[in-house]
Amino acid sequence: MYGPGSADDPTVPRQHTGPGGLRPHRPATAADALDDADPLNDPDPARAADAAAVENLLRCWVRETGRSAPGSTTLRIPLEASGTALLVPVLHWSPTGWHRFGAPVLEGLPATAPPVDAVTVAALLGRESGRPEGTELVGRVADSTRRTAEFLAERRRSPRPHPAADPFLAAEQSLVLGHPLHPTPKSREGLSEAESRLYSPELHGSFPLHWFAVARSVLAADSAWTEQGRPVTAEQLVGGLAEGLALPAGTVPLPVHPWQARELRHRPEVRALLDAGLLRDLGPYGSPWHPTSSVRTVHRPGARAMLKLSLGLRITNSRRENLRKELHRGVEVHRLLRTGLVDEWQAAHPGFDIVRDPAWLGVDTPDGVPVPGLDVMVRHNPFGPDDDAVCVAALTSPRPWPGSAVLRSRLTDVVDGLAVRTGRPTAAVSAEWFLRYLDQVVRPVLWLDGHAGIALEAHQQNTLVLLDRDGWPVGGRYRDNQGYYFRESRRGALESRLPGIGDGSDTFVSDRITDERFAYYLGINNVLGLIGAFGSQRLADERVLLAAFRSFLTAADDLGSPLPRLLLDAPTLRSKANLLTRLHGLDELVGPVDTQSVYVTVTNPLRT
Repeated sequence: MYGPGSADDPTVPRQHTGPGGLRPHRPATAADALDDADPLNDPDPARAADAAAVENLLRCWVRETGRSAPGSTTLRIPLEASGTALLVPVLHWSPTGWHRFGAPVLEGLPATAPPVDAVTVAALLGRESGRPEGTELVGRVADSTRRTAEFLAERRRSPRPHPAADPFLAAEQSLVLGHPLHPTPKSREGLSEAESRLYSPELHGSFPLHWFAVARSVLAADSAWTEQGRPVTAEQLVGGLAEGLALPAGTVPLPVHPWQARELRHRPEVRALLDAGLLRDLGPYGSPWHPTSSVRTVHRPGARAMLKLSLGLRITNSRRENLRKELHRGVEVHRLLRTGLVDEWQAAHPGFDIVRDPAWLGVDTPDGVPVPGLDVMVRHNPFGPDDDAVCVAALTSPRPWPGSAVLRSRLTDVVDGLAVRTGRPTAAVSAEWFLRYLDQVVRPVLWLDGHAGIALEAHQQNTLVLLDRDGWPVGGRYRDNQGYYFRESRRGALESRLPGIGDGSDTFVSDRITDERFAYYLGINNVLGLIGAFGSQRLADERVLLAAFRSFLTAADDLGSPLPRLLLDAPTLRSKANLLTRLHGLDELVGPVDTQSVYVTVTNPLRT
């Protein structure tokens, strides 16, 4: 374990430190001169958070309405429903969608009129959409913006990781601004101020789990976990995490998020189990656990498992309660990989793997009906104290740094550090870093699709890149028991590997939908989003990286996945529309996979 400011503190990148732990001098650049004008660097956290929220809303609107680049440094967004328009300063126009905008103003107002804030932009865009959910959007934008301001203020006061954090947790809790193309990335309706301090990764929250004792007669569980070749049950795994907890005879321990435990008591089916003595409330117990970037997945440094808990809060677009089919899916994928598939995969790509979800526990009624809200997934913790594993979303997101007034991403710090270390231009280092990322992270994902017909929902928060001590990509991990697409065309081959696959997990998807989602999650969100981060943070020319991506896809065409050819040839792509999904009131975890979100057609930047 390391302490803040030590050589292993992820907020003080190793490649930047010189003798005595001091950063080497870096000559001033034109990019530095722009930092003072960047609205995200406003010393007032509320204004910086509002600027971030405005940019997110405008990025979404530009993508989802198909607006093209303006002919000047001002983008005009007509608002016909309100009889006016927004005039938006363009700081950076991104071919991949990560635009940078200044504060918008309403057309026709005097020059002394104040800029339009995020809540007003949300109201105007919601009205323009004609959707009744526009009012709800305004509330969520306000909630997200207020929380972001709190996170920025706290991180500027205390930018270093939690004292108990390992590198994985420090990276997970560093995602302060969230998804740059989501209208409400930090909205958490139902969480009080006091609860936010405990449960928010951005505030270095930590808390003991709340425990229930479940009668074996109503326990539901499965496990494919093994240790040294011997099976380990879900009960044994969870029991090891609750060592010393006193249990009534004939019961099994079940961990629950503290917020969820309070809310569950009001549910009739849970109340009935409590009244019947089949479920007993044991209260909070044990050492603190720490929320990761997903909020509901908790980590304890040194523990052999993480826990993905049910959490009824609406976070971004969904209430985050585990679904039984997702729990089956996690165990099923683990069993599938152990049929020999992972050996084939890692023979070709030894640096990449899936973070396994091989066990779960839940509760059924006495009649065998699953009780929602009590399911917990047990996730393998593969990260030790020397593993620098960071999700791509956290890598690319600007956040406060020690000793600096500006917001910088870790990607910027890594690239700048490598440029200093190697004496090479920043753009050259960026291009090499990007090519190594494609080889270490993207190529293995394409291999799995081509060789097994399994497409991963590998967006930036689900994708972890492993960095060496200098900051170069050397491997990757994928995590998420929700995000697998088994191609319908490969059903026979997958069933021959694992008979009965898909029966309880509902994972087979038509090739048409698989292609659409794979192109969005891996192509648009992950890789094009990474290119956008390089460009918007003034590390590289996006056109150069797009050319590099095209070359990579051409060479990767022989991996058997249809995605490289789709990305190279399609004039348009289908992109998830987070703003429209929110305005349509959709919960992305509910319903058929092809109708859970709104998708729009966008121009393919690889063809332009």
